[in-house]
Amino acid sequence: MQKFTELTGVAAPLPIMNVDTDMIIPKDYLKTIERTGLGKGLFAEMRFNEDGSENPDFVLNKPAYRKAQIIVAGDNFGCGSSREHAPWALLDYGIRCVISTSFADIFYNNCFNNGILPAIVSKEDLDKLMDDAGRGANATLTVDLANERIYGPDGGSAPFKIDPARKEKLLKGLDDIGLTMVKDPSISTFERKAEAARPWV
Repeated sequence: MQKFTELTGVAAPLPIMNVDTDMIIPKDYLKTIERTGLGKGLFAEMRFNEDGSENPDFVLNKPAYRKAQIIVAGDNFGCGSSREHAPWALLDYGIRCVISTSFADIFYNNCFNNGILPAIVSKEDLDKLMDDAGRGANATLTVDLANERIYGPDGGSAPFKIDPARKEKLLKGLDDIGLTMVKDPSISTFERKAEAARPWV
């Protein structure tokens, strides 16, 4: 998967609590097991009207946020069902980072396996970042994973904490399978020794 080191981009404010996975990608889009093409269904029930036209009031349909790479969201983002299609849809749309005060556990774990950084900040820092995001395309945020900080357009910054192992996965662009493959030489050596010691197995 794509490495995540530092990201500077437009942040879309989504001040909604308990955004669940059905809101992120409605069930109508779950017929595929492909990771691509789901961006069109991201937040579909909020992005589009019943006739299929765009809802001009939804943040990602506003000109300033059409190319957003970051979402600043309310508490408990990604709750609900465990569908991995949710991070797939975010990534396919172009979202590489979601900032919130908390995430549902399964969604949080799924993000790391798909190259998305779910950054947890304090309520006070979220309010500041939400205000920064509300200023539109001229007020970009910079997310620095190595130093675990988010920098606002006015020079202020907010810290976030991340498990070192998950941080390494994102910095190196490795999912769980990729992490295992890094150890392939050691695994192969072990298997050769085991075969020599127990040829009857």
